[in-house]
Amino acid sequence: MNKQSITGLVVIFLLLIGYSYWKAPSKEEIAKIEKGKYEAFRSQQQLDSVVRLERATADSLATVEAIKNPERVIDPNHPFSASLHGSDKTFTVNNGVLEATFGEKGGKIKQIILLNYSTYDSLPVVLFDERYTKFSAGFFAQNRMINTEDCYFECNILGVGGNSTESNVTASSSNLTESNVTASSSNLTESNVTASGSNVTVGSGDSVTVSMRLYPNGVTDRYFEFLYTIYEGQYMMGFKINVAGLQDIIAANTTFIDLTWNEQIQQIEKALQVERQNTALFYKPTNDDVDNLSETRSEEERLTTPLRWISFKQQFFNVTLIANNNFLNADVKSVEPANKQALHVKDLGATIGIPYQADHKQSVDMRIYAGPNKYNIVKQYDLDMERIIPLGWGFFLMQWINRFAVIPVFDLLERWAINYGIIILILTILLKIVLSPITYRSYLSSAKMRVLQPEVEQINKKFPKKEQAMEKQKAVMALYKKAGASPMSGCIPMLLQFPILIAMFRFFPASIELRQKSFLWATDLSSYDSILNLPFTIPFYGDHVSLFALLMAISNLLYTRMTMKQQSSTNAMPGMKWMMYLMPIMFLGFLNSYSSALNYYYFISTCFTFFQMWLIRQFVDDKKIHAKIQENKKKPVKVSSFQKRLEAMAKRQQEIAKNAGRR
Repeated sequence: MNKQSITGLVVIFLLLIGYSYWKAPSKEEIAKIEKGKYEAFRSQQQLDSVVRLERATADSLATVEAIKNPERVIDPNHPFSASLHGSDKTFTVNNGVLEATFGEKGGKIKQIILLNYSTYDSLPVVLFDERYTKFSAGFFAQNRMINTEDCYFECNILGVGGNSTESNVTASSSNLTESNVTASSSNLTESNVTASGSNVTVGSGDSVTVSMRLYPNGVTDRYFEFLYTIYEGQYMMGFKINVAGLQDIIAANTTFIDLTWNEQIQQIEKALQVERQNTALFYKPTNDDVDNLSETRSEEERLTTPLRWISFKQQFFNVTLIANNNFLNADVKSVEPANKQALHVKDLGATIGIPYQADHKQSVDMRIYAGPNKYNIVKQYDLDMERIIPLGWGFFLMQWINRFAVIPVFDLLERWAINYGIIILILTILLKIVLSPITYRSYLSSAKMRVLQPEVEQINKKFPKKEQAMEKQKAVMALYKKAGASPMSGCIPMLLQFPILIAMFRFFPASIELRQKSFLWATDLSSYDSILNLPFTIPFYGDHVSLFALLMAISNLLYTRMTMKQQSSTNAMPGMKWMMYLMPIMFLGFLNSYSSALNYYYFISTCFTFFQMWLIRQFVDDKKIHAKIQENKKKPVKVSSFQKRLEAMAKRQQEIAKNAGRR
């Protein structure tokens, strides 16, 4: 690559940057666009509310009509026929970090919104949405399948945690007269709920327990119940399934209640294909390591061993169902979209067997986590949930680097409110300092090999024939041994650095700390930094131009050229030279849609390598190395017993070959 080529590339980059800034919308325009998107989202929510209200009105009219005709309400052949009609009223709990909406239809969570996060297009992050999620229980009763999703539950506030004399849980005054939510009389004197309402806010140190009960026809002392407990400031909520007095209704041969959980994962991040590759169903066998279904293809599996939890994991968020006493079995599946251009990520599903015994009352304790894949948050639960975060768990060295070096540095510098681009820069400098002895040894080894190259060429001329390859190899190795050099000494330092490169490759795209954090022209360090959106798609590259990926590729090409110049001019492996030049181009296509933080790290890491090489050259002189090698040649070479055995084996092979040639 000559000076003209480099100058041309620099001019192109400057033009691209100038064009992107020229065409970039102003802050006012960006704010207007984001406001429009948010208003569109809220409008859709209001439209959904209107639709639900219309449905509720229709259900209410149907219920009134059913009351006029009792035979339509109580069907003696259907134990829950009275619960098949109703109005799907909702109840919302806000605990400061999430907002959970419950509905009487199905007695389920209709929606979970994370309050401190937004999507790539500035909309709220919705993890649990009734439009794309099915969460219901099923069991046989009186020769028919009962699905809780078809039934209307009764919603009650059973109690509120906390002992504060002042109310830390407040109910909205809206819809009080029509609210379907009632407070249990047993806790009214100590409860922090001052009124019944459709919206409740959980205050500091408190919790709210919401009961959803399904009663058999005309009976209130027997029920099927979903019980939810929401804690202030927690992404983890309590979840119970209670069955009381239904032993004469549920089929006598029932040993399991099927808990069905299916979800069509919706796009949250900018890079859909990357998000798809990082979305999967994970599960934790009780006596084994965390496992998962394939992240790149459709897969189904029947799990017959006890399970601790099942998780629908997305790139930066997850919803996990946790059993306090293990799930005994589950059928799980992950389905890739048939059309890769589909807007949803993929479909995940699990049918879990909840053990059931025909007792008067039975309770199954569980928990639900709905929140970010943040290492320090999920680690605190001591459930191995942190293993859904791709930190290189398959190789101990990679996960140690991320857990005990990278994450602590990020946490420390994050407290100082430093820009994440600067944090990555500091992290790179620290890693380069730690690796500097290895870099020095690698350079010194390559310098020794370079100095010895003329003597190696003489040996090649001395043994030009193919049948002399063994003798030539022996002479070269003897030269290296006398000089105190080794071809492997340059490879070993590179191998030691390789786990760090892979650890960074795993960490940056999975780090929620970098999500939607900007640096220079990159608006989101967890996604690609597009400076130019193309009107077409280039195969193996994409439909945009990532500047950090370009800079990474160019810096690696320059580094490759520099190392090639330092190495021998021999043509022993001419194809390897072009392969070394081709690799940065391949990485450009592969990493163009990856995290800009990753490309930024690789770019500045290569730049610091240039600086280290320049610095080492100031202290390493080829003439001094040559002189030291000549001194080493004069010293007697100690031959190890292992080397003696190798030489003896080589001599025997040569003798066998000579005898075979004579015959």
